[in-house]
Order: sequence, then C-alpha cells, then structure tokens
Amino acid sequence: MPSSPLKILLVEDDELFRLGLRVRLQQEAGFEIVAEAEDGEIAIEMAQRHPLDIVVLDIGLPGIGGIEACRQIRQQCANLPILILTSHTQKSLITRIIEAGAQGYCLKGAPSETLVLAIRSVAAGASWWDSAATNEIRAAFETNTAAMSGRSLDKADSALTRREQEILALIASGKTNQEIAEMLYIAPGTVRVHVHAILQKLDVRDRTKAAIIAIQNKLIADDLIPQSPDP
Repeated sequence: MPSSPLKILLVEDDELFRLGLRVRLQQEAGFEIVAEAEDGEIAIEMAQRHPLDIVVLDIGLPGIGGIEACRQIRQQCANLPILILTSHTQKSLITRIIEAGAQGYCLKGAPSETLVLAIRSVAAGASWWDSAATNEIRAAFETNTAAMSGRSLDKADSALTRREQEILALIASGKTNQEIAEMLYIAPGTVRVHVHAILQKLDVRDRTKAAIIAIQNKLIADDLIPQSPDP
C-alpha cells in the first residue's frame, strides 16, 4: 500500500556534501527532499515555510550554528523531529545536542544505510543514539536532574500513573508510538495522549528528556525499566 513520502529538510553548509546526501536520499523509496538550507537562519525559515516530517541538520553550520538552529526550530515547530549530523561525539557536544531538543545524531562517516535507518526511526518518533551516546546522555543528565527540586520530582512521581510509567519505559528503549501502541494493545492516539500528559507533568518538551529524567530520578517502577543483557 503506497504511503506519503517522508518530507525532509536537509541542512548542510558544505555544498558538495549536501549534494551527495541529496542524491543518496532521493534514491531511497519514500524520501522526498522538499527544502535545503546552508545555514541556521535559512533552516529556521524553511522549517516554518514547508510541511515537514524531519529535519536533517549539520551541527557545524555558519551563522547561529547548528545547535541554536535546532533549539529555535524546536521552539517554533515543537513536534518536528530533528536528526543531527556530526563528525564528533564528545560528551559536552552530546549534552548540547540533547538539550537543544534533537532526537538523535548520526556520524557523518557512517554508512548511508545507517543514515537512512536513522532518518526513518527519528521520523517515526524514536530516538537515535548509539550505546556510547546513551551512556554519555544519562551521565550528563544525572547531575542536571538531581538538581531539580525534590518537591517537583515528588509531585511528578505521585502524578505518573502505571500506564504512563510503562510508556516512559518503552520510550527509553527506543520504541515509537506505533510500536508502543501495539505492545500495550492500545490505539496510537491514546499513546500520544499519554505522552502529552507525561511531558506536561515532567515539564519537558520531548520524549527523550522525559525518559532520561524519569529513569535518573526513579520515577519508573523497577520492573518496567528495560534491563541491559549481561555481557
């Protein structure tokens, strides 16, 4: 059954690299590059002008830069997922990427098949972090979340229902809303309602931050948290 193509905004200042990305992504069934930008300011304008499913955003942009462009796009288009392209994975950079509201990143040197899978996953509502990044993200947010007031966290803890905790745990394991709906035998629309309620209760703007905060502050019952397999 044919479906609507994923509408992509491609943001990259290196013209040759952007051309290569465009050619490769346009070969992929179900992908449509609807707009391109070479700096952060143009990216923000394009995100407002075009109906999009995802932004693929280089972090090393001229002008305001990729991090600030990501932050402003998320402020203006809160439901528009953003996948960062980067050549570096330092702890400080990963922290800035997640704080800006991106749903994940893909290394520029990764195989094109990895980038395609990352785009599909993030557009579907999942996160895209490698194992090293996941560890860095959790470590980076441990201090920040510990600094949140005990009063607000206690309030969130008491407010999160069992179902909301189940959904948070599945978000933390990288599941999309559709996958969560199938696993819990509920409608995708019901999942979206729960996710909206969770974001409101934890006072965050995206699913990834909500999952990290909930895990680090033990807001999810231990039996619901996905366990890493033993080596």
